[in-house]
Amino acid sequence: MRICGVSEKKLDESPVFEAEMGSVGIVETKSYTFAKPPELFELDNGEKLGPVTVAYETCGELNEAKDNVILIEHALTGSAHVAGRHKPDDKHPGWWDIMVGAGRAFDTDRYYVICTNLLGSCYGSTGPKSVNPETGKPYGLSFPLVSIRDMVRVQKELLDFLGIRRIHSIAGGSMGGMQALEWALIYPEMVESLILIATAPQVTPQSIAIHKVGVQAIMDDPDWNDGNYYGRGVPGKGLAVARMLGHITYLSDGILWEKFGRKHKNLATMKQDLRSQFEVESYLEYQGKKFVDRFDANTYLFLMRSIDIYDAAEGFGSLVESFGRLECRKVFVSSFTADWLYPSYQSKQIVNAMVAKDLDVIYCEIESAYGHDSFLIEHEKLTYFIKNFLNSL
Repeated sequence: MRICGVSEKKLDESPVFEAEMGSVGIVETKSYTFAKPPELFELDNGEKLGPVTVAYETCGELNEAKDNVILIEHALTGSAHVAGRHKPDDKHPGWWDIMVGAGRAFDTDRYYVICTNLLGSCYGSTGPKSVNPETGKPYGLSFPLVSIRDMVRVQKELLDFLGIRRIHSIAGGSMGGMQALEWALIYPEMVESLILIATAPQVTPQSIAIHKVGVQAIMDDPDWNDGNYYGRGVPGKGLAVARMLGHITYLSDGILWEKFGRKHKNLATMKQDLRSQFEVESYLEYQGKKFVDRFDANTYLFLMRSIDIYDAAEGFGSLVESFGRLECRKVFVSSFTADWLYPSYQSKQIVNAMVAKDLDVIYCEIESAYGHDSFLIEHEKLTYFIKNFLNSL
């Protein structure tokens, strides 16, 4: 195992990252549908689902050998739209646009980048919001519970369709890291390397408890209607509260002091009015409202449960025993100092178990004040390390 670290001082000594370099330009969301009746897709829990559609986007060119593939896995509320824009006037590019493109961390001059929308999501892949062909109505709570392993197996169906038998590297942060790890565990012969960022082999009891509060907020919203709210008023209040709670876990005490401190509108008014007065309160309300406009409440419930139940050691006596299945040439693992949602000790659990199986692992604990969101924000530091890692393969 090699251990590296980066501080603000070390960052200044590394190459300057050009933010505007190498945009992938206009991209298109595609879809692939399989498991059409009667040949349904069997889930881990024994239930069957079909047809199954998976949305995906690609950047770069697939080489003749089809072995220059980098599969990027998104986190809880992400989508297949990892980089570029869908049209020239899009205000916002893909969720990891700064990392994907010519000359960027995932260099599309060299690699064929694929990102899929995971099973159970609401951005083009089959999920609770999708129409159940048997009823002609959205699945809602009749949608089966899906696991991280199910999500990966659906991605495997897509790669089979694309004729891809070998993956140069799989990268993911947070929930995306769980998918990347599971890929290497159930399809070890396909995965050459892994890039695991701010992730864990299983979530903590604290994380499950936080999820529970968000779940309860949604279910207690009178508009939730036992998940049958489609075509009616959405459970916006509950979903907004769940998002506000979740958003707090993505940040850190330090960054909240830096961004907001105890700034407020008017002290005299605060002593007379319970409504939001602190800037941090207004910020959370904005994040909650914005989320309601773009995400589905049932989807949020199902995806949080898939995170809660994930265990990389499932079916084995220990993580070390489970990792005996891995065949990766190399693994890069990174955590962030202020991340209390997926703290560094969880990344070290992954690293130690891999070292016990004699895998070639590089571990970097990156100094950052941004909390769990660091994997989306600290692009300069991650670019430096990921480029070096990919160049070493």
